[in-house]
Amino acid sequence: MKSVDTIVVGGGLVGAAVAYGLVRLGQTVEIIDEGDIAFRASRGNFGLVWFQGKGSDMPEYSRWTRGSTEVWPGLAEDLRAETGVDVNYFKKGGVHLCLSDKALETHSDLIRRMHNIHGPEYGAKILDRKQLDDILPDLGDDVVGGSWSPHDGHASPLYLLRALHSGFQKLGGVYHSGARAEFIERDGNDFVVRTPVSTHRANKVVLAAGLGNRPLGKMVGLNVPVNPLKGQILVTERAAPTATLSMPTTFVRQTAEGSFLLGDSHEDVGFDTSSKSAIMADIADRAIRTFPFLKDLRVVRSWAALRVMTPDGCPIYEQSETHPGAFTVNCHSGVTLAGAHAMNLAPMIAAGQLEEYMSVFSAERFNV
Repeated sequence: MKSVDTIVVGGGLVGAAVAYGLVRLGQTVEIIDEGDIAFRASRGNFGLVWFQGKGSDMPEYSRWTRGSTEVWPGLAEDLRAETGVDVNYFKKGGVHLCLSDKALETHSDLIRRMHNIHGPEYGAKILDRKQLDDILPDLGDDVVGGSWSPHDGHASPLYLLRALHSGFQKLGGVYHSGARAEFIERDGNDFVVRTPVSTHRANKVVLAAGLGNRPLGKMVGLNVPVNPLKGQILVTERAAPTATLSMPTTFVRQTAEGSFLLGDSHEDVGFDTSSKSAIMADIADRAIRTFPFLKDLRVVRSWAALRVMTPDGCPIYEQSETHPGAFTVNCHSGVTLAGAHAMNLAPMIAAGQLEEYMSVFSAERFNV
């Protein structure tokens, strides 16, 4: 059995970004992916490339996210050049909107706290209603204020996933679909990964299987405390671009094709991926209160997916102490962090060692 440099377990946005970054460095890489039957968070991603508000309790997460937004333009351009796929990345800034004075006060405190930590380069600005009207005209009466950040933008999660897979394979990566990793063991200097239909061997293994990382991690000495958190999204019919929504917001954005995405919910309901009408009604109501013109558009579809959540909402990146060469990558921001995973994390994995500053992302933080 031929051994490769790295096996990546999981072919969603997280695994595909890491794998793409590795093959760009000349590594021989295989992706082992359960396929569309998996609880794939990628299919339900809202598509924001978002910085403001991230890492309020972990400044390192905020810096990691900012670093990802900085390399995102290059990632999008490289993918288009290599694959011909336009991931519809736009970076005109992004807006967080508040629908009550209390929400604005809480959010303003957060932005001020982040400015105190990061300094002027943090970039986000608190906006009152008049300032919002200058950039997003015809907002609903319930909008009292919000914040704007120049670092934020959006992209198509589906085109991004397609481009990452296409680029990965064009650069020599091998993709195995319908292959659920069931067993991982050390064999000499290599790892052996077994699926119901095949066996694979590599010098390193990266666990990027989302919610599947919890049981897989135990096989290589890694504690991966991730749990599902359901999110639902509504999709409207297509419409012409409007100045009222010229840039993305945290819960409404317009796609390049013209549809509006309305989101999103946060439901702790285990592995239930069904859409619930009451939740969808709440999502629609909030969107219409914010952007009244949406009431004239038909909702044409909806979906629900499971986010991969850690106890504190921040990523887990770690190499096993008992099984060196086994890494785990976990986050709920697969689009936002695609840049960091492909351009910044992949070189560390290729080198066989995470940088010292990454130690803050270890799951050991939950044991204190």
